[in-house]
Amino acid sequence: MRSHLGVVGRQLSTLRAKTVRNGWICQSCRTSYGRRKLFSTTSTALQKAVEKPYYVTTPIFYVNASPHVGHLYSMLIADVLKRWQVLKGRHAILSTGTDEHGMKVQRAAELQDVHPKALCDANSETFRDLAKKANISNDVFIRTTDPKHREAVEHVWLRLRESGYIYETKHEGWYCVSDETFYPETMVEKRVSPHTGKPFMASIETGNAVEWTEERNYHFRLTAFRDRLLKFYADNPNWIMPSNRFAEVISWVENNLEDLSISRPASRLEWGIPVPDGPDQTIYVWIDALINYITVAGYPQWSDHEKAWPADVHVVGKDIIRFHSVYWPALLMALDLPLPKRILSHGHWLMSNQKMSKSTGNVVNPFFALDRFGVDPIRYFLIFNGAMAQDADYDNAFIVDRYKKGLQAGLGNLLNRITRPKNWNVRDAVVSMCDGQPVHLLPPLFESHRRRLTSIVGKVEAHMEEELNPSTALKKIMIVVYATNKFLTYTAPWDAAAVGDKAAVDWAIYYAAETLRIAGILLQPFIPEKAGQALDRLGVSQDKRTLQYAEMYADDSYGTPMVPLGEGSRNSLFPPMPVQD
Repeated sequence: MRSHLGVVGRQLSTLRAKTVRNGWICQSCRTSYGRRKLFSTTSTALQKAVEKPYYVTTPIFYVNASPHVGHLYSMLIADVLKRWQVLKGRHAILSTGTDEHGMKVQRAAELQDVHPKALCDANSETFRDLAKKANISNDVFIRTTDPKHREAVEHVWLRLRESGYIYETKHEGWYCVSDETFYPETMVEKRVSPHTGKPFMASIETGNAVEWTEERNYHFRLTAFRDRLLKFYADNPNWIMPSNRFAEVISWVENNLEDLSISRPASRLEWGIPVPDGPDQTIYVWIDALINYITVAGYPQWSDHEKAWPADVHVVGKDIIRFHSVYWPALLMALDLPLPKRILSHGHWLMSNQKMSKSTGNVVNPFFALDRFGVDPIRYFLIFNGAMAQDADYDNAFIVDRYKKGLQAGLGNLLNRITRPKNWNVRDAVVSMCDGQPVHLLPPLFESHRRRLTSIVGKVEAHMEEELNPSTALKKIMIVVYATNKFLTYTAPWDAAAVGDKAAVDWAIYYAAETLRIAGILLQPFIPEKAGQALDRLGVSQDKRTLQYAEMYADDSYGTPMVPLGEGSRNSLFPPMPVQD
């Protein structure tokens, strides 16, 4: 290690002698070393005055059963996307809530011998509690039993009826209560129950049982929008992420599109919003549910969160992509309303590579997980290990492993190595390094790390904005953290301090501290509490934690801890877990 110290120390001593003082640096060097500013300080107020709020939504969740880890995952993705926009200085709105009408809820209430509204009230509150416990920064929690939402649904119905998009007819088909949808003949098959050995008809897509239904109800002229939908898809190739789901949607519209049944006889389905001009029918639960997104935006008066529509991103599970990418845009076209800008469809969570199911007893209770492992460790694990294009595997051992490697040995260890030693001072290094910037080439090790730091924001931004992939963005941040631990080991500032080489110490500590500062800023959307505590330990002021400060030399005021650093592993930012499996 001392051989590395000697080479680096001599390079840095020479470099330090050629440093320009008083913070001045020539224009050519600014261009070479500085990353472009993300914001114009002169136009920020004007931008905020005219900019539409960023509007991101989760699906609204059925209240017939308790929340599971998939619900939490949808909330987390939307929360990270919203917090990223806030980090950029943009006003953002996150909406989540509960879907409280339909046959599933009606039957669940019957089985429990309670009124559907009582069931909805209790279970909706559980979802609200989950959002609070997981530190979800939702601005709105909508319930489809809210009077304001009913007003919006009735208004939509009457507009569609007046425009000629609704007609009454007899409907025959396979209805799935679990999926709350009709399936065409081509999308059902006969299966045998592994538990009873009895045959049953099931949806090919979901495997859930379907039942043959004949009834008279209202239909929406979905087929009238086939060409407009396909043209919209062609004109907006990045509308659905990931791209493999988009291909499935296009194929479905080309080959399976039918007019949509949008009501059920009230004699079969009482629990829902009655058709305004035909109370013997109940509005189809998915029509009711999808309208929540414009209810939140203030429809039909557009008074609340004005100008928030269209949504910037709908976050949905892969099992409900068709409802959001076929039915929903067609309805909006019929209403002459703008379509959502993007739809992000994520995979499911498995356990031991098997679908979670109550019958097999492998359903994860998100409240238990948050209590056992902590809020930010679970946020970190789900975002890091979760996937968009594929499903992901959930295991307690995976959570512990990710915590140990990423948070404890990665971020936490780096923070301790920089802030706790007595033989240097972070604040001194910051003052020394920000007093002047180099005008000549850095030693290769430092130049490589500088490039890593100056490029990280652009990489994270691309994954968050263009790809809508928080998982990949988080991994890019952690790669820099891991690399900095190696950088610190190679530069060995403890050896430089032992021989009195202050220049070598200042350079190594400053570059590592800059990594922590920039990474801490970028990690705030993912692990907000722990990222904030890391920045507290580093002494970064509250007003310098936005994205515009996530660049080298952007903050010369940090380095004095705002909180006690403590000693030993128990007082670390990420202490040993009390559970190990």
